[in-house]
Amino acid sequence: MTGYAAILLAGGAARRMGGVDKPARAVGGRPMLHRVLDAVADADQRIVVGSSCPLPRGVRTAREEPPGGGPVAATAAGLAWLDPGTTTVAVLAADLPLLTTAAVAELRRALAACQSRDDPPALAACQSRDDPPALDAAGSEGAPAAARRETLDGRYAALACYVDGDGRRQYLCAVWRLPALQAALDRLAATRGGSLDGAPVRGLLAGVAVREVSWSGSGPPPWFDCDTDEDVRRAEEWTR
Repeated sequence: MTGYAAILLAGGAARRMGGVDKPARAVGGRPMLHRVLDAVADADQRIVVGSSCPLPRGVRTAREEPPGGGPVAATAAGLAWLDPGTTTVAVLAADLPLLTTAAVAELRRALAACQSRDDPPALAACQSRDDPPALDAAGSEGAPAAARRETLDGRYAALACYVDGDGRRQYLCAVWRLPALQAALDRLAATRGGSLDGAPVRGLLAGVAVREVSWSGSGPPPWFDCDTDEDVRRAEEWTR
């Protein structure tokens, strides 16, 4: 056991594709969901939330509450199935057909190079891009000053995620420390009367330090997601 698990979020409505089972759509001859599962084949546990697509042996399934409650509710549903001893969790959209094991490994290395809030201060620090002040769940600068400093200087990281060429964070292509993710979910639920139904992914980031990672490998961007038929066509071209 490495303590590494992966949660794949597959319950989206796919409105821009007419409501089809998007993760089951084929890219390069294989369902997108299966391609993402391959990218985390080395995880101790793989949990798919929200899909009815046939899954490989050993992959666990879960359903967010309520069904269709969004990626934050789905993440919480996946966490409920994790075994004791899990320390890090990849949280991934199920429509990332270009994701690779190497790309996920780079996120894991980036997170491991950073401290957590529980580490002794003598451990080596990591550097991240400059962030704006941490926002509270309502979007205002209400996070504690210490949390804002940690976000700004990059000494601590609760998660590592990719950033695209325009500097946008790809929060559904990320690896989290499990305690930090659980704390973020609990904190967000507390601000919403205990419910995570429809909660925004950005709401999890209140007071959380993020290690941003730029893709340094060869090939297409691993965070490329397929929201439209045109996206699927582009992904097909990259896989040829």
